[in-house]
Amino acid sequence: MNLSILIPLLNEDESLKELYTWILSIMKSNNYSYEVIFIDDGSTDNSWSIIEELAAENPNVKGIRFMKNFGKSQALHAGFAKAQGDVIITMDADLQDSPEEIPGLYEMITRQNFDLVSGWKKKRYDSVVAKNLPSKLFNWAARKTSGVQLNDFNCGLKAYKNVVVKNVEVSGEMHRYIPVLAKNAGFNKIGEKVVQHQARKYGETKFGMDRFVNGFLDLITIWFLSRFGKRPMHLFGALGSAMFIIGFLLAGYIGVMKLYNLYNDLPYHLVTSNPWFYIALTTMVLGTQLFLAGFLGEIILRTKNNEERYKISKEIK
Repeated sequence: MNLSILIPLLNEDESLKELYTWILSIMKSNNYSYEVIFIDDGSTDNSWSIIEELAAENPNVKGIRFMKNFGKSQALHAGFAKAQGDVIITMDADLQDSPEEIPGLYEMITRQNFDLVSGWKKKRYDSVVAKNLPSKLFNWAARKTSGVQLNDFNCGLKAYKNVVVKNVEVSGEMHRYIPVLAKNAGFNKIGEKVVQHQARKYGETKFGMDRFVNGFLDLITIWFLSRFGKRPMHLFGALGSAMFIIGFLLAGYIGVMKLYNLYNDLPYHLVTSNPWFYIALTTMVLGTQLFLAGFLGEIILRTKNNEERYKISKEIK
């Protein structure tokens, strides 16, 4: 099978049929073998009914329906597990991602041998203040932190080799950072393609300004996990040990100076009246806690179970 088209959605019943018809025309004109997988992330409108209609009409249409809204990352995780195509294309259901870009993305994966190609909506039709400027800042921070040189991490239109989606673990709200996850998994040929951004035709966006706050927090998380996720003791243990040693040496210095003054009949102060004693004590306590945090992190890492992060109520195979 050439292509798997994954479409996560939430309350997009107005756009689904139009999007499906558009995708179908691209598949036929390029003679692709394909599957279209709709992942309904707990929609409360008629989205699932429409997906069932499309699946009854076309056996290449498949669907996954969550019991409630679990988030885009979980929807992509479920879609990645189900996808069978040699190349996987992800796109949003709101018609802002153009299916006309699919052949170009497919060629970059199959002919140019990219592991992953991310769309870049260079010209956008969103609000400059509410979306464009925060997005530029967010993408700049993501580039600097991750080392992946993409201009638009959050673009929903991406193409992957099948082996990539089977080897990345998308959780929480990490869908923005799939290229970073892929890089951390060992897939280094990551490309970018300028794609057309279309103004929203139906409904309203499901994401507010809070996505940028969450995005920056997730960026910190993924930076930490990429460097210390497998060995938390390397960070917490090192910091804890260093702080404990500094505190211990400082306390030892205070004690030695008091003994020296006593021995030489010099004026001295009680150890507990010296503010540096409390600084040393606090540093030792914090160092011990950090060391224990690293130790507990190692234990949790070795005993954790991979819990199911979402519940599927219905599935069209």
